[in-house]
Amino acid sequence: MPPRQHPADAEPATTRTAGERRPRLYAIDGLRLCAAVMVALHHFVGTYRVNQPHNKIWDRPVSHIMPSVFRVTSYGWIGVEIFFVISGFVICMSCWGRRPRDFFVSRVIRLYPAYWFAVVFTTGVLAALPAAWSRPSLRQVLFNLSMLQMGSNVGNVDGVYWTLWSELRFYLVFLLVVATGLTYRKVVVFCCVWGTLAALAPVSGFTALQLLADRDSTWYFIAGLALFLMHRFGPDLLLWGILALSWLMASDEIGRRVEHVEHVSSWRGAFVLFSLFLLAMVAIALGFTDRVQWKWLATAGSLTYPFYLMHYAAGTTAIHYLRDRADPRVLVAVLVAAVLLLSYLVHRVVERPLARWLKRGLTRTFDRLGAPPAPRAATRPATPPA
Repeated sequence: MPPRQHPADAEPATTRTAGERRPRLYAIDGLRLCAAVMVALHHFVGTYRVNQPHNKIWDRPVSHIMPSVFRVTSYGWIGVEIFFVISGFVICMSCWGRRPRDFFVSRVIRLYPAYWFAVVFTTGVLAALPAAWSRPSLRQVLFNLSMLQMGSNVGNVDGVYWTLWSELRFYLVFLLVVATGLTYRKVVVFCCVWGTLAALAPVSGFTALQLLADRDSTWYFIAGLALFLMHRFGPDLLLWGILALSWLMASDEIGRRVEHVEHVSSWRGAFVLFSLFLLAMVAIALGFTDRVQWKWLATAGSLTYPFYLMHYAAGTTAIHYLRDRADPRVLVAVLVAAVLLLSYLVHRVVERPLARWLKRGLTRTFDRLGAPPAPRAATRPATPPA
């Protein structure tokens, strides 16, 4: 195996050689699916909302129906933080050596096809069965199709869409680094600068700074970036320091999340769970899971995004209508399996074809921007015969 190039000497590669393929880390696909299922189970049977005496989902506290399951799934929300770390790792890996236009196209075709379907699907469910959740307005639905609704204080059709707003802001900020060509040094500097801004943002009073350096997600993305640099260039003291600081800052964010949002779980349990996940990501970054080459994990990973987008509003609505017709544990298991099956169909029938169409169209658009086409010749009406 050839020695790795020293990180400080690594120059940005603006093009990829023909036939070059990046090795797939199947273990990350597995972690991604586990995180998605954790979040779904949390939403179905682990939140404080479903543990209220007369909640709209189960109509009685879940801790009375499934006490053991409730205690475990109350920590499932940590799957969102796991998503953010994986996103930082995967985004840096996927755009290394690529042009900004390639980064933009890859994000559009990855995010929007499944999302558009999810908005339409969830809207249809809530319009037909509005007992658990209110029907979204037409204005709300149309604006949700842009994925920019939270920037305009328009409500989400499905509550899980809030994470997409954090992802979009990360892409916007990281695009500045991609535009200059990614190197070890530039990504490290970005982590340090963005992390400093995230630490200062809460006390700065500047709305724009708080928007672009959100402390609720920034440090998770930074952890993912540091882990990818370890994977590509090998670990060093600086990367370990960035990862350790991200871990420490995550302890504060997790504490605030438990205190203000997730009241049914403890800080200690959530932080231990996140720490164990971070250790798993370190193992992946350092190559300890390279022998995991189960191809089915790639398919499992591809289901994660549509599964996450479609599980919450539709799944809790199904529970509302079916809660008295089936054993609760069986109902939840069947719902998870049903959404996974639907996600597979969406991936094959909607996401992949629409992504190919969008990629062709956007590629042609950027080609025109690079070399504007000649203007069309003016057409004159035919001269009538004398």
